[in-house]
Amino acid sequence: MDGASVLVVVPTLNEAAHIEACLMSILEGTVSLSKSSLVVVDGGSQDKTRKIVRRLAERHPQISLVDNPDRFQSAGVNRAVERFAGPKHHVLIRCDAHAIYPPDYIERLTARLMQTGAASVVTVMDATGETPFARAAAWIVDTPLGSGGSAHRGGADSGFVDHGHHAAFDLSAFRDVGGYDPTFSHNEDAELDVRLAQSGGKIWLDATIRLDYVMRPTLRGLLRQYWNYGKGRARTVGKHSLHPRLRQLLPAVNFALLVLTVLGGMFFPLLWVLPIAYFATVAAVSVLAAVRLRDPSGLWAGPSMAAMHNGWAAGFLFQIFGDFYRSKL
Repeated sequence: MDGASVLVVVPTLNEAAHIEACLMSILEGTVSLSKSSLVVVDGGSQDKTRKIVRRLAERHPQISLVDNPDRFQSAGVNRAVERFAGPKHHVLIRCDAHAIYPPDYIERLTARLMQTGAASVVTVMDATGETPFARAAAWIVDTPLGSGGSAHRGGADSGFVDHGHHAAFDLSAFRDVGGYDPTFSHNEDAELDVRLAQSGGKIWLDATIRLDYVMRPTLRGLLRQYWNYGKGRARTVGKHSLHPRLRQLLPAVNFALLVLTVLGGMFFPLLWVLPIAYFATVAAVSVLAAVRLRDPSGLWAGPSMAAMHNGWAAGFLFQIFGDFYRSKL
């Protein structure tokens, strides 16, 4: 496929620490990208993100910088499609500013899209970290204990799936379902995948096309990220009347039981068995990670796991009960 038929979109918001490495990994690894449109949609960055993108655009004229006043990535990708996708464009590639892309990433995605006839091709993320905390978080998130066995988190098998890390779309299929829901700040990818499936489109996970995803550098940042992930997933469940999967229910049930048993343990000490068992598991994960990584920073793996599980669960339950309460008003 001619590179001129490909539109690449990178949503950003305060990504000065990562945007140059991200864009250069795309540009340097893709021979045909000189003919493609590479659009950075920025949600109002207050750091040096925009300055960096403008500097790169002076050397690489295929780069465009566009304002995204709605701030959400979902709205930004839609805006780029509306403004830049013309009759010559047939493929939409969405890239993440926190990721580093492998050589020939664009060509391989477009080839797989054509070979499979899928509406979307998704990829596997291999987590990495730039701080001691982030390296421990990266180790645990790519295990079944950290991500619940999600196929696009460190998986090794290719095949048709319900959801994965968004990479390439047949642009016609993307437009036919209305693009992303621009009101979603998180989980907009899974929500779109639901509509793609409802329209008869298929999603292909290619485990041979992998990218490095940089984890949040602090516990607070990771907790906030997963809180938002949980809220977004709850919105998707509510919007489409879905039944959450077991791996999604378990963190929510565990979090609710932890809260109830911690509070109830003040009156019935036997209830403290569950919180003690959970935190013993967290401690064991930390020790195991430190041994496997041969680095004391691995001790952050347990707290990282707890932040991901409980941040996601708290956000999910907060959104579910909030939506239920609002529906009764």
